[in-house]
Amino acid sequence: MPVRTFTMPKSLNESLASQQPPNTDTDRSSLNGVKEAYSPSEREPLAESSPKEKPGITYAAQDKLPKLPIPELEDTCRKFQAVLAPLQNQREQDDTAAAVRDFLKADGPELQARLKKYATGKTSYIEQFWYDSYLNFDNSVVLNLNPFFLLEDDPTPARNNQVTRAASLVISALSFVRAVRKEELPPDTLRGTPLCMYQYSRLFSTARIPTESGCQIAQDSGSRHIVVLCKGQFYWFDVMDDNSDIIMTEKDMALNLQVIVDDAETTPIQEAAKGALGVLSTENRKIWAGLRDVLTRDAESNNAECLSIVDSALFILCLDYTEPKNGAELCGNMLCGTSEVVKGVQIGTCTNRWYDKMQIIVCKNGSAGINFEHTGVDGHTVLRMASDVYTDTILRFAKSINGQAPSLWTSTSPDPSKRDPDSFGDVSTTPHKLEWDMLPELSTALRFAETRLADLIQQNEFEILEFAGYGKNFITSMGFSPDAFVQMAFQAAYYGLYGRVENTYEPAMTKVFLHGRTESIRVATLESVEFVKTFWADNSPQQKVDALKKATQKHTALTKECAKALGQDRHLYALYCVWQRAVDEEGAEAASSNGCSSPVDGPSSEAGMSPQQGPSISPSPPRSPSAKNNDNSRSPSKSTSNKPPLQQIPSLFSDPSYDRINNTILSTSNCGNPALRHFGFGPTSADGFGIGYIIKDDSISICISSKHRQTKRFVASLEAYFLEVKRLLRSVKKGESTGRSRVRESEQEKKRGKGKVIKVETQGSEAAAAVGVEEEAEEEDEGLGGYGFFDAGMLLQALKASQEEKEKPSEKAAGNARREIGKKLRVSEY
Repeated sequence: MPVRTFTMPKSLNESLASQQPPNTDTDRSSLNGVKEAYSPSEREPLAESSPKEKPGITYAAQDKLPKLPIPELEDTCRKFQAVLAPLQNQREQDDTAAAVRDFLKADGPELQARLKKYATGKTSYIEQFWYDSYLNFDNSVVLNLNPFFLLEDDPTPARNNQVTRAASLVISALSFVRAVRKEELPPDTLRGTPLCMYQYSRLFSTARIPTESGCQIAQDSGSRHIVVLCKGQFYWFDVMDDNSDIIMTEKDMALNLQVIVDDAETTPIQEAAKGALGVLSTENRKIWAGLRDVLTRDAESNNAECLSIVDSALFILCLDYTEPKNGAELCGNMLCGTSEVVKGVQIGTCTNRWYDKMQIIVCKNGSAGINFEHTGVDGHTVLRMASDVYTDTILRFAKSINGQAPSLWTSTSPDPSKRDPDSFGDVSTTPHKLEWDMLPELSTALRFAETRLADLIQQNEFEILEFAGYGKNFITSMGFSPDAFVQMAFQAAYYGLYGRVENTYEPAMTKVFLHGRTESIRVATLESVEFVKTFWADNSPQQKVDALKKATQKHTALTKECAKALGQDRHLYALYCVWQRAVDEEGAEAASSNGCSSPVDGPSSEAGMSPQQGPSISPSPPRSPSAKNNDNSRSPSKSTSNKPPLQQIPSLFSDPSYDRINNTILSTSNCGNPALRHFGFGPTSADGFGIGYIIKDDSISICISSKHRQTKRFVASLEAYFLEVKRLLRSVKKGESTGRSRVRESEQEKKRGKGKVIKVETQGSEAAAAVGVEEEAEEEDEGLGGYGFFDAGMLLQALKASQEEKEKPSEKAAGNARREIGKKLRVSEY
């Protein structure tokens, strides 16, 4: 059997240190110059059927991107107090203010100076600390770090079977790999400004490798094979040559996958589950590090070679044997797999995973998704990959019908069926099954890992909301930012259930900067608190809409500020890490047992965009080591007066407010486009919710997870809120024509039309026709449903509004002017 040797690259520290810093004096206008150096057809390959980008365009702007700015210390402290204000009472605010004053007078300025000195010559002041926060996380990455994407089904129903769909996705994914390696992938841009493309270089053939002192990210840049998991069994074969050209047709790929499925079927699933070593990647990282030593210690065993092939693969393809019944089950399957124990043996899809790498998951019915290791890449990067892959599957199918159909790629691989066999080089396209030596230690460890994983899966639940009432088109027609509008929905729904406001996180993308990742948007503001209180009180629709407008405007302003890397969370976290390093350098007792490490508050996905533009995937940012909510956190001891200044924990970090801001209850992220049906992640705290959402033109998709904290009820509350807000906006906009056709307006003015009028529901630019006769209780299903009892005044107001609409003066006048034939149905006005 051909053997792939996986060579560990330089450590992340060395890699980052070896990179030359960019020119910090570069003017932002130079970025536009890079973009203008390429013609429109070169920047937009789909504009022509045969795009001709220059090789090297992918990273053309990298050396001209500005470095991430280090905010002013005073500004960060001011913002820190501002984000805490909605969550604190007056006494707590006074205590925090005192801690901040002490910090600014004592440790703050020195830590700021140390941070600036540390950042000199580095690509980013936060990058190494950010990686450390992920790589030193010891607990299972399942439900804690790895997010998921659920792709839409293939638009061609006949192609929605497992093997056909998987083959199509793999070929498109390989085309993306090729474009990245040949630097032909057009760079991401935001309103014409190029974004950092560094993360794409770490998207494929990477693996999270656990060690006793924390994890490392290893990468084989010459990888040319994939690994396929089917019923917990491992297979591999080459898919690219040394020139990064694809060496298999889609038909060849489908044949290989069918052979793998057939072979996996020959082993009873209960028997296969006993050797499903992928389960070990779900273990505590230190335990997993020890088990990897067991796998590699025997020179005569196949295990080391098998492990090397898995680690160095371009990505993992997981072929599941199940067909989830609904959207919530699909989401759970993509995030953590299913748990099903038969005769004492785990046969769920949780055994058919390898969480240390990117995984493309395809179910028996063709439903597909992506689960990815989150350390080196954010959601925005994986979203681009998922979107391009999905688009390419459609374009390639179109090209099979019409050869003139456009291509997404600058260049394509030579047709494998027409190549000279000698041109492929030393490749093996025949599937090989990896045969592990199941040592007694491994069998025992696998059993314990599976039971712990099953516990973890059972401790979490998932619910989805596919709200089809309206989406971005309607929200923008009402004058709101879609992202801010939905964020206020989370605030209002949570307040309606629990009567309080909690710490809420949303990531903002900072990829306009070199090696930029994300900044934290703290959604709870004084304006959002005022809105939820106004919404749930006996106030007029106009007052509620006005409060909503102020809250969304504040959120939009915060988002823009964070996108400029001018938030407070990342800066404070870097200052904390600098303090830890200073303590270590002075030889004192370290405040954290692992130096600059910090647990992560969840699968921080992130990649945010402006509220209008959407993508942002992330659960939550790195947690403070003092955070009490995480079992793996390490609380620094309180400072004592007899210690040198830097050996005392700074006042700001010892204040309870720093724990509070790092304990996220509502961890949210907006990431998606029409290629995705859902995306999500696990909750980042025991009493919190993980909320991934996608705002589409005419719908809103939300996936919510929690540790059994009435998730279904929270989803119902959200849906009720969306309907109630629509009613409020319609009542405020009553009399205005928004999105109604001119011909229908003319019809109403002339009061003509015979026969039965058909109800037409319009939503901004959307027109959804519905046939039916208007009932007396039309407004009842547009109220708050089971939540109307929360405030009797609101219920009374809704009933009054319903009664008023039943007897419109204009309709009475029309009835006197002319007797209409048939029963006229009301056309909704909003």
